[in-house]
This record gives sequence, structure tokens and C-alpha cells, in this order.
Amino acid sequence: MLFHSKLLFFNKLPLLLIAVLIVYGCKTKTQSEQTAEQSIKLVSSPAFNADSAYQFVQKQVDFGPRVPNSAAHRQCGDYLVTTLKKYGLQVTEQNFIATTYDNKKLNARNIIGSFNPKASKRILLASHWDSRPFADQDSLNKTKPVPAANDGASGVGVLLEIARTLATASNKPDIGVDIIFFDAEDWGNSDVAKDKFSGYCLGSQHWAANKHIPGYTAYFGVLLDMVGAKGATFLKEGYSVQLAEGVVKTVWDLANQLGYSSFFIDQRGSSITDDHLPVNEVAKIPMIDIIHTQQDNIAKTFFEDWHTTNDTMENIDPKTLKAVGQTLVQVLFQEAQPEVM
Repeated sequence: MLFHSKLLFFNKLPLLLIAVLIVYGCKTKTQSEQTAEQSIKLVSSPAFNADSAYQFVQKQVDFGPRVPNSAAHRQCGDYLVTTLKKYGLQVTEQNFIATTYDNKKLNARNIIGSFNPKASKRILLASHWDSRPFADQDSLNKTKPVPAANDGASGVGVLLEIARTLATASNKPDIGVDIIFFDAEDWGNSDVAKDKFSGYCLGSQHWAANKHIPGYTAYFGVLLDMVGAKGATFLKEGYSVQLAEGVVKTVWDLANQLGYSSFFIDQRGSSITDDHLPVNEVAKIPMIDIIHTQQDNIAKTFFEDWHTTNDTMENIDPKTLKAVGQTLVQVLFQEAQPEVM
């Protein structure tokens, strides 16, 4: 009876007004549905300590540029292994010889730390830990190595703090987490090297073709690259959207709910050749890249001191480390309770 009353009411309205009401009703419904889709019930997760992450970055930089075949590289690698073990992770060192585009042989080492190694559901987190051997974007010191505070150490620092957070959490997530520090990522040259990766990403290419555990897989992965600079912006990297769009949406939606939308920009950015590509294409694990790219800056894709001798601790802001680290901690704890996703 109520349904018929509504029909009689609409029959008395001008057609234009009826159209307006229908359109308004559709819009309201669509907006409500979008809000429901974007809203994720946040589970309780421990706080990510940005000051501790900052100290992990500082410790790496204190070794000096971590260029493969150098003493600083070897010492820093040993420190990473010791630190992961300190927090109870099962550590695998994947030693290999990497051949660069200019035919140099590098004593390289991928370092893998596994939290809850027996868990069947696993999430992969990664960053490269080596430093670029030449500051080709520097106006004066093009042949000097890069200190690599942001381009390398920042991502590693965030992941070391995540390892510490998992180890000390009172409510540990019931999933497995594998942290991989890829080596020999930054010895490329896009002007000279003719391979698909322009000489970059040697460590991730090796791991993708020679996984540390035969048949290893993960639900998804997240790569961190240049995640510590002041005022950083993380656009949705193009290959990540193409190859793992659902993971991008989950991470960016969580970051937004946590209040980090000024860092995690809801905009598709450039497609960047990085360590996540071999993981996607060869290892067949959907992995996204959280990487600092600038909005509407054609002249400079990355942060101002990228590939220069000025990539020092002055670049690093604990607020940026916090935004990335807390988002990833939330991702892990959400994944441990998939019914709330």
C-alpha cells in the first residue's frame, strides 16, 4: 500500500523535478557506497617509533657509503644481519657475484630476515641497502659515492624498526613477514646500459630467479625506496597500479585513514623501474613500490638531492618515517585479521 502511495505522489510532480530527485538519490547512494568501500575497520596495532627508525638510518650512514666491494658495505651488511637476529628473525644470507653493466664483479649479498617462519600466510617487505657508487646528478662531485641516507638507508631503517616492533609487540600478528634487503640495486646507468633494467636491480633480479627458499611465495609485497625525506610525496607508482592495483588501494586507503594523506597522494605517478619489477615478473609475487616522486615536476622526478653527495641525514625527517612505518605496521596487523579488511 505504501508503494502505491509513493507512485501517486510522483505522478503529481513535474517531470523535471522527478528527474532531479532521481539523480540526487543516485548520487547520494553512490557517495555512500564509496564511503563504505573506502572505510576499513582499523584493528589495534602497536606504535611505530620514528625516533628509533631514524637511529637505524643514522647507523647505516655512519658506516659511510655502502658501495659493494667496500669495507663500509661489508660492515653494514654484518650489522643488518646482527640486528635482524637480535630481534629474533631467522636470517638467510644470499651471497652472489653480480656483474655490472660496465663489467665489474661485485661481492653482493641479499639479506633476508623471516618473522614467524613457519606461518603459511606471508607478507614480503623489501628495500635496497647498497649505495650508489657515483653521484652522477651532483653538479660538482659526480665521481664520488652517494651517502645514501634517503636512497637506501631510509627504507632499511623503516624495516629494521618494523622488525623491532614485531619482536616487542604484546599482540604479535599471526602471519609470517619476510624482510629482504636487496643488494646491488644502484649500480645502473640508463644512458649506457642496454638491458631492460639499465644495469639496476641486480640483487632483486638474482633473488627473483633464485629464491632463498625453493617455491617461496607471499600474498603480496611492499618495496620501500626513498621514504625518509622532508615533505615526501608518494604517488601511486605506475607499475604498482598495473601489476598489483588491489595492494596499492589497500595501502593508500589505510594511510588515508591513519591521517597520512598528505604523504600518500591519491594520484597515479610515473612508472619506475625498481626492485619490485623482478619480484612481480619473475617471482610472480604482486609487489608495489612506495617511492618518493614529486608532483607536477617534470624537471625532477625524485627528491632534490637524489644521486648527489647531499643525500645525507639532513634530508631525513622522522615524520616521514612515521607515516610510512605506521602504515606498514597497520597493513600487517590488518592482514593478520582478514575478516576486517
